Amino acid sequence: MNTDMNTEVSAEHGNRERLVDSLRHVVGEAEDLLKKAGNAGSEEFKLARQKFENQLKLARTELDRLGENAVHRAKQAARATDHAVHEHPYAAIGVGAALGFLLGMLISRR
Repeated sequence: MNTDMNTEVSAEHGNRERLVDSLRHVVGEAEDLLKKAGNAGSEEFKLARQKFENQLKLARTELDRLGENAVHRAKQAARATDHAVHEHPYAAIGVGAALGFLLGMLISRR
């Protein structure tokens, strides 16, 4: 049961990491576009650009917070797994052996 929880936490962590990476990429590209746009245009464009830059700063801050949160949760999951293995070493060995056996069978079928 604890293994199921760790698997869910790991999957959630992986999804968050992909989301954070994707958002960082989008924010980075948006920043590059702003730099390339330079000092072009009207006062209206300048106001829109300033508003967009402020939103990018907020997004960057939120992404950093999400990244820190993801790292913290990953560390918690690692501690919980470590604790479970120390509390039940023989069960952990058995699970590892069973997974190794199943993986070996799957590989040998190909």
